[in-house]
Amino acid sequence: MEYKRMQFNRMELAGSLGDLGTLLPMTIGMIMINGMSAVGTFYLIGLFYILAGSYFRIPIAVQPMKVVGAYAIATAMTAQQVAASSLLISFFLTIIALTGAADTIGRAIPKSVVRGVQLSTGILLMRQGIQLILGTSTFQLQSGTAEPYFSIQQFGPIPLGLTIGLAGLILTFRLLHSKRYPASLVVLGLGLAAGLLFGNHKDLLQISPGLYFPAFLPFGIPGIDVFTVVLFSLVLPQLPMTMGNAVIATTDLSRDYFKDSASRVTYTSTTLSMALAAAAGFLFGTIPLCHGAGGLAAHYQFGSRTHGSNIIIGSFFLVLAIFFGPHTISLLHLLPLAILGVLLAFAGVQLALAILDMMNRKDMFVVLAMLTITLTSNLAWAFLAGILLAYVLRSQKFSI
Repeated sequence: MEYKRMQFNRMELAGSLGDLGTLLPMTIGMIMINGMSAVGTFYLIGLFYILAGSYFRIPIAVQPMKVVGAYAIATAMTAQQVAASSLLISFFLTIIALTGAADTIGRAIPKSVVRGVQLSTGILLMRQGIQLILGTSTFQLQSGTAEPYFSIQQFGPIPLGLTIGLAGLILTFRLLHSKRYPASLVVLGLGLAAGLLFGNHKDLLQISPGLYFPAFLPFGIPGIDVFTVVLFSLVLPQLPMTMGNAVIATTDLSRDYFKDSASRVTYTSTTLSMALAAAAGFLFGTIPLCHGAGGLAAHYQFGSRTHGSNIIIGSFFLVLAIFFGPHTISLLHLLPLAILGVLLAFAGVQLALAILDMMNRKDMFVVLAMLTITLTSNLAWAFLAGILLAYVLRSQKFSI
């Protein structure tokens, strides 16, 4: 099998940054609210990007596990509880991978269900992106400001975040297909300029560069009571989402984008990859990480075509972790949340467009039903309901 040769150019650089809108808000939230290890988290993000890209040979995404992250942040769960969930998730994913269950599940899932996961995830990303631009995301509402790390919140009568976000949207529309001026580089440049001009630089003055290394088992060994709580509150709700989006939808989208070059991206390999990352997350007290179709769409949308983008973004996070350690968060605060929202919104559009090959009425019914369930409940329930509905509609007794 001949894979695409790894490239390092401005398009790969631009594409490598395309998924920051998905990665950073929840990562920063779990470090600040749940007390996860900042050093360990950024080390693992960097290593996971590099190792996954080197193995899969495509710009595979690295993202937080969203069900775990969202619930942990909303309920302010302890770092030990989150770490325990990582170990249990690693255990279940390892069993699914090594028994061949991942391939069995993947082959049994109808294409309409995969497209339903992709559309639903895309819409969720777009919604989250618009909320970040408008200043109405959960994190921003809890902070009381649209741009919590900026010293200025208004630009005349208009919120500063909204002004930056609208400028970012216009630039992205204008430069989306430009190779000379890649959209994500220009938009992130705009964001950094805004951060330097309007940001609250108090935290920057406390940065102390040095050599930082992750601690081993920083939160100790959880007790049985901790594992019992997270099994039902975090792990079981996360697994359907992981199988639907991070395994099946990611594998399907990889083949759509990269054809034979994505031959290493299989249901089993992606499952095992995330199992190893979750185990490492437990050992070093990090946020739980996974792959994701939305992240892959983001990298592709903004220019990534080889795993060179993984090496670029992975090295970036490793350098930050090694030399700035916990102070990395202060540097990342220079990026306005509105700019991350712009990247997130366009990643969602790219992923949602995967449904364009769904022409059959029954297939589209499954896709739209899953979207409705996702918006009124969650994607895990939508995935399970979609499977049931797709198999029911295969019968000639039902017509749409």
